[in-house]
Amino acid sequence: MVTPGAKELTAAEQDSVFRPVQTAAVAVQEIARGLRAAGHEPAVTPVGTSVEETTVSGAAMAPQAIGPGDLYVAVSGARAHGADFVAEAVARGAVAVLTDVAGVEKVRAALGYGIPVIEVERVREAAGPAAALIYRNDEASGPALFGVTGTNGKTTTTYFLRALLSELIAPRNESAGLIGTIEISAGQRRIPAKMTTPEAVQLHGLMALFRERGVSAAAMEVSSHAISYRRIAGLYFDVAGFTNLTQDHLDLHGSMEEYFDAKAELFGRSRTRVSVVTVDDSWGYRMAAAATGEVVTLATQGQPAEVDWEVLDVVPEGLGSAFTLHHLRSGERIRTRVGLPGDFNVSNAALAAVMILHSSAAQSQRQEIVRILEEEDPFSVSVPGRMQVIATSPAAIVDFAHNPDAMIRTLEAAARARAHDENGDPTGRIVLVIGAAGDRDRSKRPTMGAIAVRMADHVIISDDDPHGEDPSRIRRELMEGGREAIASGGLTTQLEEISPREEAIERAVSLATAADTVLIAGRGHEVHQDFAGVHHPIDDRAELAAALRRHGFTPQELHDTTIEATGGTQGDTAQGETAQAGAAQTGAAHADTAQVAAGDEPERTP
Repeated sequence: MVTPGAKELTAAEQDSVFRPVQTAAVAVQEIARGLRAAGHEPAVTPVGTSVEETTVSGAAMAPQAIGPGDLYVAVSGARAHGADFVAEAVARGAVAVLTDVAGVEKVRAALGYGIPVIEVERVREAAGPAAALIYRNDEASGPALFGVTGTNGKTTTTYFLRALLSELIAPRNESAGLIGTIEISAGQRRIPAKMTTPEAVQLHGLMALFRERGVSAAAMEVSSHAISYRRIAGLYFDVAGFTNLTQDHLDLHGSMEEYFDAKAELFGRSRTRVSVVTVDDSWGYRMAAAATGEVVTLATQGQPAEVDWEVLDVVPEGLGSAFTLHHLRSGERIRTRVGLPGDFNVSNAALAAVMILHSSAAQSQRQEIVRILEEEDPFSVSVPGRMQVIATSPAAIVDFAHNPDAMIRTLEAAARARAHDENGDPTGRIVLVIGAAGDRDRSKRPTMGAIAVRMADHVIISDDDPHGEDPSRIRRELMEGGREAIASGGLTTQLEEISPREEAIERAVSLATAADTVLIAGRGHEVHQDFAGVHHPIDDRAELAAALRRHGFTPQELHDTTIEATGGTQGDTAQGETAQAGAAQTGAAHADTAQVAAGDEPERTP
């Protein structure tokens, strides 16, 4: 697990770290032929034997990540064009360029005709198939990929998938990989993630590295940004899962319909062998209807008449829940459990289980999968910043909930974590700290403020990641929603505004008794705040643990996680990976071109 406080690597540094050691060279002309077969119409210049003789052995979208023999993929974006940096890419070892017509002009202006250029109309769509050819990735090459998309639950579901897959393949001395919001892991190599889903060229390099390191299966978060920006082009998923769809990322997609359409692209038969869709609401049913190929439906709330799997008999067990997976057609029942609090974590665990039950591996190992589900407790894994329990008296929890639906689910789980008397009535309060990200969908802020005061007893509005916005305006919009809900509903909820966030967390703990629940929501595993491009180090888990100690409470030991005080040194794992990525840091004078060219910032997806 990534150490809180570890250095977040740039996309270029990730690109440098996660590459296979050995890659056989591929001729530029062979890449052009492959792109033509994939539906592109590449034009290659200069022509002649030089193109046939030029071979590439890697690919990168950031000049800082280029190595000898690489294909430089130069994309156009809102703020710059990757081809503006082609001279740097060539100086670092690029031997060919993939770009569009505007990029070709920039390359020729900088370098003349001294380097082969593959010109295509849609560079992002072509980047994946080109990288797939370079790294020898196809449907049968492996590892087996398990993709998860949806608004909420992606991260937790992928951690559950990795845990179950690890149990299943460990006897073969193989390991499971993970690609997501918190970290990217290939066996024992782990680094903090830059984006929920890396760029296509990075992903294809990762697939080759996975094979090289004995990673035979991998769980991947697939964000709507990744689908829209064609980051998963050229990849094929053994199983893809859908969690839910609620309001988020409308700053990118414009409407819920466009958001849905982006997610639905994952569930086409040309990209995914089996689609497992959670159908707890109308969006789920629509997704199941839109998916092509083999579709498996899962109901985790209620008992619809027409589904393949349903969740039954949910009962509290420790902090989590035990539940039964029931296959309606065969009558099969599988009893398992999840160690994290909240009904939504039952849904996440059920989705992970059904995805593995319908994987290619299940054709020969189904009995073993069932045995692991029933006997080995794979869903008790800790997920950083996802309903992460920092203390039990008071119940102190850090969660990533930062949109209305996630807040409702998290606050419902927090309500069950409160102390109750012998009649089952709550005796403790919920003290909540929340904020909202800047430069994102503003329409949800008043809603989040209203949800907070309706479901918590004391609400403290503070800062999240303001990005380029005025933090006071963000807080004001949250406060307005909270005040209106208190006035219209006659609520007795205490509402206050405190900044900076460290003081808000201190205030929340100072208000708590042993019977209360303190919930710090919105940032989860994140270890810095972005104030107009300036990163302020802060880890909610570290701040909460320190505040609990100051007020005489005892935080619990967090297994597999080292909590450092804000501003502490980065963890050993991150240091080791950063050292390996040292060559990528020499381009520090430039912005990360992969991001600048795309006009794309890392999305926040729970």
